[in-house]
Amino acid sequence: MKNAIILIPARFASSRFPGKPLALIDQKSLIARVYENCKKSGLETCVVTDDDKIEAHLKEIKANYVRVDDDVISGSERIYLAYERYFKQKNFTHIINVQGDEPLLTGNTISELFKEHTKTNFDIFTLIKRHNNKDNSDPDIVKVVWNEMNKQCHYFSRAPIPYLRNQALSSAPASESVHPILGDNYFWYQHIGIYCYTVAALEKVHNLKVHQLELWESLEQLRALMNNLTIGANRTELNLIGVDRPSDIQKVEGVLKNG
Repeated sequence: MKNAIILIPARFASSRFPGKPLALIDQKSLIARVYENCKKSGLETCVVTDDDKIEAHLKEIKANYVRVDDDVISGSERIYLAYERYFKQKNFTHIINVQGDEPLLTGNTISELFKEHTKTNFDIFTLIKRHNNKDNSDPDIVKVVWNEMNKQCHYFSRAPIPYLRNQALSSAPASESVHPILGDNYFWYQHIGIYCYTVAALEKVHNLKVHQLELWESLEQLRALMNNLTIGANRTELNLIGVDRPSDIQKVEGVLKNG
């Protein structure tokens, strides 16, 4: 029988937003919101941290957590070490990395993602969202080339993809919601911060050398793609906003206020 554990990496250090997991969103911390949503999936859930302040807060809210203080390059590296040290004997078949900056990701979406993954042969399964017309030049928002026929992801980038030759969206005003030339025809896919790994896939990624594209783009999933591991994705219609900078807090609060 296939079963999964959700591991949430939570670091205090962040170049764009130090102390992000403890930032308050409508009087509740970011990490508390992510943890509570993950618990609603019905899957075992645990936060993986390297920080005393975050650990103290997790004790206060009675959240399950483990410490992994190693200096690692990515969240998936941290959750692999947590799995290896604390959970390997539990015989999980899948490990779900929910990035700790997705406070609007629901438990039901996570459980459905896991169920869909078990029906496929993909090594890794993730989540994407389609955007029509909207500017995709923000490097904090990761874009993905996704085949809707077979659900396979072919590439991830911080750069605008698909790129419009001689008609780049970056030339449009930031407030422009419809492309000035293509109108309603332009669309792209955003990657959402969750990865469902088979245990074998996570172990393989951990043992692979860091890939140059991973370093250039600062995207951990490129290591897997460049070494022939396959990544599939479900499409979501949720209004999801990741917290990359302090200014994103107000955006998330706006979504919560409006239900």
